[in-house]
Amino acid sequence: MNKKFFFFLLLIIVLISGTINYTETIQKPINKTLNNFKLSYINLIEYIQDSIERHFDQANHITTLKQKLEHAQKDSLICIQYKNELKDLYKLEESSLKNDPRVTLVKAISYKKMGDMNKIWLDVKDYNASKIYGLVYNNAVAGIVVSDEGMPLALLNRDPKSSYAVFIGKENAPAIVHGENEKTIIATFIPMWYNIQVGDEVTTSGLDNIFFKGLKVGKVLAVSSSQGYKNAIIQPYYDLETTNYFYMIQKVN
Repeated sequence: MNKKFFFFLLLIIVLISGTINYTETIQKPINKTLNNFKLSYINLIEYIQDSIERHFDQANHITTLKQKLEHAQKDSLICIQYKNELKDLYKLEESSLKNDPRVTLVKAISYKKMGDMNKIWLDVKDYNASKIYGLVYNNAVAGIVVSDEGMPLALLNRDPKSSYAVFIGKENAPAIVHGENEKTIIATFIPMWYNIQVGDEVTTSGLDNIFFKGLKVGKVLAVSSSQGYKNAIIQPYYDLETTNYFYMIQKVN
């Protein structure tokens, strides 16, 4: 029994050491193996928690409420897309209304690297590694999902490579946002003729086919100019909250 336990412990140490020190070629199968271990552990914990809940008298009621909450959050995101499409109808009478937005619940597995809270491995069913997806938490943009060695990796808002298209303020000034530091994100390539004010709302434009139009991103903290464009420092609404689940936008329209 002790030998089996020692062998299992040694295997875990070797896998972790390989993830930290070895090349990307070796890291890929090791990362997959580790993620499978982590996912199995998470699923076991959730199974135990769910089993305990079901032993209470109100277990059925709790399960029903959880399902209703999940459907309500998903429907809320889809309604935002339909609402903005209907608004655009008043401006453009020839809109086709051919919308088929799709949202799915995804599970967070673990951080890609300890100390970097902006990169999280996800468990995504039917994942298409060729696409970039939008990630949402409590109806606010949390980041994007990209492929890392064929596996779904969440890049949260403050990661420099988490980039998507937005509108700023009442004039809907177009911009591209990406992570700047651990507290803020930055909007760049804002045309000079737009009047950007501190406190302006920042929302997704939907023009990048990653997010629905109108999802909340944050508020403008400061405005500057550089190389013929304006830049805006933004305080994001999503604030690295500890969560086990996100909503991923699989299809915008």
